Amino acid sequence: MTAEGGSGFDEKGFLGGQVLLRQLRRGHRAGTDAALVIAAARLHAKGRAVDLGAGSGAIGLSLAVLMPNLEVTLVELDAEVAALAARNAALNGVVERVRLVTDDVERLAHSRGSPQGLGASYDLAVMNPPFTIARSSQASPDPQRALAHMARDGALACWIAAASLLLKPKGTLIAIYRPEMLAEVLQALRRAFSRIELRPVHPRLQDAATRILIRARKGGRAPLIMLPPLVLHERDGDFTRLAAAIHRGDAATGFL
Repeated sequence: MTAEGGSGFDEKGFLGGQVLLRQLRRGHRAGTDAALVIAAARLHAKGRAVDLGAGSGAIGLSLAVLMPNLEVTLVELDAEVAALAARNAALNGVVERVRLVTDDVERLAHSRGSPQGLGASYDLAVMNPPFTIARSSQASPDPQRALAHMARDGALACWIAAASLLLKPKGTLIAIYRPEMLAEVLQALRRAFSRIELRPVHPRLQDAATRILIRARKGGRAPLIMLPPLVLHERDGDFTRLAAAIHRGDAATGFL
């Protein structure tokens, strides 16, 4: 890790060092959730992709680095974090294929037609949204961390609606949520998506799932599919072979 002296951010290798990320020390840090979304999205990372709630760019920029022909738009509300995402695009040499839009995903959900500044429709939408419900949890005292983690009532449906608005017909959405939100997620997805595929993510085989990876296609009438679990750790605490490959950026998909 290359620390920036006494400043409030540092630079760290992500996905086994394939991607360099400058992140706020006090804010949200890219980790397993982002790596899972990246792995699940790679087979669909063609044409144009949009990363909703991009933060410092971990998911969208990683896809741009791993997929040299992919064009990526990062949408981030926090201006300070968005500036880090712009810096990260330069650090990773993908500035020519990455656009940054400072905007509120919930506002985009209520836009009519194609939201201004985001251009034509997208082939892929990815998101690791805030999924701690404000009414049932105490927010972090740090406002940027709270913004990244806390969701107000109804926000989840807005994020999915924004993805639907931005995607082409038959475009793909890749997202990650907590299992306790599954009923609300499915209700929101079924308004515009089909072929919804769910893959539960378990810390260990004997543990309950703590995340649900979701892949869905815009439009159509294909049925919901429940896939086998993805297990992150062996009994001794080491990563499973698949989880290790995902964290190195070597897994093409988190579904098959």
